[in-house]
Amino acid sequence: STMATATAATTTTTTADPQEGSVLIDTQHEDLVHDVQCDWYGQKMATCSSDRTIKICSLNGGSYEVSATLQGHSGPVWQVSWAHPQFGVVLASCGFDGSVLIHGEVRPREWTILHAAHQLHSSSVNGVCFAPPEFGLQCAAASSDGRVSVLRHEPETQVWSVEYLEDCPMGVNAVSWAPAGAYYDASSSANQETPRLVTAGCDNGLRFWQCNTSTGEWTQQNVPQCDTATTSAIQHHHHKDWVRDVAWAPSLVPNHNRIASCSEDGQVLIWTQAKDDPTSSSSSSSSWTATLVHQFDEPVWRVSWSATGHVLAVSSGDATVTLWKEGLVDGTWIRMDEDQAAAAAAVDATSSGETKEDGTTMLPLSPPGPPPTAAVSEPMPTTTTATTVTGDVSSTAPAPPPPKLAAPPPPPVM
Repeated sequence: STMATATAATTTTTTADPQEGSVLIDTQHEDLVHDVQCDWYGQKMATCSSDRTIKICSLNGGSYEVSATLQGHSGPVWQVSWAHPQFGVVLASCGFDGSVLIHGEVRPREWTILHAAHQLHSSSVNGVCFAPPEFGLQCAAASSDGRVSVLRHEPETQVWSVEYLEDCPMGVNAVSWAPAGAYYDASSSANQETPRLVTAGCDNGLRFWQCNTSTGEWTQQNVPQCDTATTSAIQHHHHKDWVRDVAWAPSLVPNHNRIASCSEDGQVLIWTQAKDDPTSSSSSSSSWTATLVHQFDEPVWRVSWSATGHVLAVSSGDATVTLWKEGLVDGTWIRMDEDQAAAAAAVDATSSGETKEDGTTMLPLSPPGPPPTAAVSEPMPTTTTATTVTGDVSSTAPAPPPPKLAAPPPPPVM
């Protein structure tokens, strides 16, 4: 943990566009920006890049300042994820070096590495995601070596344990946690807080995992899967190429689950799980039905839900970020225009950014105000507008997608 380094910066570069309602922020990265995430309160923004660093940007009203540079990775950093603030200011990062680093802010502008899981995987770690706070401080990481690792902090011993899930042999590109309470069993409280994962693989499909809270053992769920082998469960919609990202929607209604996935085939699918047995109080074993949101002409790299799960942001290879909302009449998904997107952002803020292939990112803008001094278990409401973030303009030329190899290469430069 002594490898933690953080350097403060005082330079602030913002360019406002009153017509677009967006702000251009110089992240001070020296290479392509791959991911950007805002913290729970919208007061800190983390970006990661091929320059092997992570930049922390402080957001304060209309002021934006790169306050710290985090190091520790020996290769490009693909993704970052914030932990719930009840655990402090904690950030996870993953990269091409096969490592997952857990960073923590010990004092304002001063960061340290709380846990360095170097060479956690034998190949690139493509995605990392913290669990809902109800499951404790733990994060999952998806790797090109075909495994998913679950890192868990043990409060009693103050150490990090790890468990590996043998997922897709061809490689895993992304991982997402089910929200707490996604499966509500009125007859028993034992299964109400069971950790679950969904992963996106290079075999064109998704896999579901469930943790036994008594033993801590993860098992793959024997339910109709979202892959090419179960076409009867997906009603003629399934991915025909690598699934690049997957995102489990926030659960506002018990036992009504949605998952968004995107692929190099240009498809964005919404998977909906409904109860097979109306008399059953649990839908964990029900089938998933896919709905096509849109067929893009280019590969689609990222999908992200708004805080309420009503709006889906999509980052595609044509250098655009689009917002989609389900129609009220026939359930088809409709692309929102600029006015609709601005109205939705004002009432339904998302805490994660969408990175485009040229290194720019669409982000929430206005923070909701200072966080409370006490630990919280629920997010504060936010009001946001769109923000655009860029890295070094001399390095924003998109790279071609990786070739189809037997051993999956690292994720594409976005």
